[in-house]
Amino acid sequence: LVVIILLLLRTHWTTTAKRRKASPSFATIEASPVEITPLDEQLKEKAIRVVEEHLGEADFSVEQLSDLLGMSRGHLYKRLTAITGLSPQEFIRTIRLKRGRQLLEQSGESIQQVAWRVGLSPKQFAKYFKEAYGLLPSDFIRQNTANPTNNN
Repeated sequence: LVVIILLLLRTHWTTTAKRRKASPSFATIEASPVEITPLDEQLKEKAIRVVEEHLGEADFSVEQLSDLLGMSRGHLYKRLTAITGLSPQEFIRTIRLKRGRQLLEQSGESIQQVAWRVGLSPKQFAKYFKEAYGLLPSDFIRQNTANPTNNN
């Protein structure tokens, strides 16, 4: 019985190996470029609106975003990643940081006030701001105060 099973497995492996050799290599297959359709653009715009409506809510989550967009978290992850190259969490954070940057440039509010307005703690805001823009928020303010026409 063991000999028969081993012969069957050997036959299966041999057949599978022959099929792999006969089929084109995976490396030679190229995917077509991703095109963003009008529906994708609508999803992106709606997602931006939803995040902006809940901007000051520190506990606004990917689950809430997916619920408000009417799709599962997994589907939202796949669609947003394909459209923007960002995970839903990164997407939310990016919108928070962009709005925070605008507020730092235009509002005259403190870094702490801006951080809370965009739903991040001051420590998170400073960390993510530096990752995104290469400057701490305080350095960014100093740089823009010294040169008001600078639009980094």
